[in-house]
Amino acid sequence: MSERQGLVSLVGAGPGDPELLTLRGKRRLEEADAVVYDRLVNPELLEFARADAERIDVGKSAHHHPVKQQEINDLLARLALDGKRVVRLKSGDPFVFGRGGEEQRYLRGLGVQVEVVPGITSAIAGPASVGIPVTHRDYASSFHVIAGHRKRAGHELDWDNIAHMEGTLVFLMGMESLGRIVGELLANGKPADTPIAVIQWATRENQRAVKSDLRGIETAVEAAGLGAPALIVVGGVASLLEDGDDGGDAASSSDSAGSGRS
Repeated sequence: MSERQGLVSLVGAGPGDPELLTLRGKRRLEEADAVVYDRLVNPELLEFARADAERIDVGKSAHHHPVKQQEINDLLARLALDGKRVVRLKSGDPFVFGRGGEEQRYLRGLGVQVEVVPGITSAIAGPASVGIPVTHRDYASSFHVIAGHRKRAGHELDWDNIAHMEGTLVFLMGMESLGRIVGELLANGKPADTPIAVIQWATRENQRAVKSDLRGIETAVEAAGLGAPALIVVGGVASLLEDGDDGGDAASSSDSAGSGRS
């Protein structure tokens, strides 16, 4: 083990636009001996790292985890115990569905020095990038961030509770499950005319978005050709997405686009 004290910085890369990286995050990238990064991190951010810095892709996608979480934990520990300054670059914020808490606990258990550099989560920045505030005096006094992908067996989401929550619902990592999310919300009492918006590649130049209501959103998404990665916003604030608020590549439907469809 090196005599030099290593450090792992869990850095939030932000929602996608490289200009939304924090100043501290940029500085840590410039100082890093190694950068361990996720699939959704904008590759432009890697340009802040030194030319001689090691760059290690541990990206995961739906149903495809080429590098297991335990392997990532061990990699971070090994690099730090060798005395290196390591940036674990994670999309959004490290502690919002990013497994940053797991990595921090594991590393500290081994005596590795860890710091957290918060990032702007797409749960807030994504909707904002198309003119949707997650809270608004006229629509929502609270918002709830939910992992949209299916939980492991025996740990399903409490859809009855979710459907009756007041305020805005923001689903991350949910595009593959859009039909199930809509179906569960409707089955558990969410009105069919509840506004909903889907935002793909939020904050990036190729950002696109659509809005409709619960009964029409699947048709609107299919017509627009949207896919992952995307986030889903459910609630009155979703109606505030207007044509042209998605970076000029809008596919926004009218509120009645899905009326009459089931």
